Amino acid sequence: MFNWFAFISYMFVSCITPGPNNLMCMANGTKYGFRKSLRFCFGVTTGFTLILLIAIGCNFFIYNYIPTIIKVMTPLGALYILYLAWIIWRDKPKPKKEDKKKLHLDTTAFHTAVVLQFVNPKGLLYGMTLITNFVFPYDRSIGMFAMTIVANWFIVLFSNVCWVLFGSIFQKFFEDYKKVLNAVMALLLVYCAISLFL
Repeated sequence: MFNWFAFISYMFVSCITPGPNNLMCMANGTKYGFRKSLRFCFGVTTGFTLILLIAIGCNFFIYNYIPTIIKVMTPLGALYILYLAWIIWRDKPKPKKEDKKKLHLDTTAFHTAVVLQFVNPKGLLYGMTLITNFVFPYDRSIGMFAMTIVANWFIVLFSNVCWVLFGSIFQKFFEDYKKVLNAVMALLLVYCAISLFL
């Protein structure tokens, strides 16, 4: 049976927690303001949508030609989700390092955000885990894929806009309530991992 709570929880926790995209959005919001940073948010959302479409295509191939892969992918997906929970639980602030070489990118550009999604390991693993473990075993209809892409689009955009909008305020909130937020998010991810076997 399809577990909506685990599905939405996984998407929300994965998208709202600090990662390359969210930190870039926060930095853009602080440096360039809300309106100029929206292009980057839409680029991230578009890049994530492309990753999900690729994940759907890959999974069609895997499920049609290598059906036994499910027995391997489900435990691997669960382990990855538990790993994310562990990382979130143990998250500690990292010391800032001075960059010896600076790469100059237009960090507010739409195309920069789209391209960055294909070198973002969190995004790539997120896309494959979402489709492989939460969608394919239960419903392979076009309607379900469309719903997944639309739900993901809104959650990713919402997460990025939050980070842009609040900038330094959101960063301070995470610092002040970090342990509680990390515990809640880690427990939600553990629930998501367990739900794969229920």
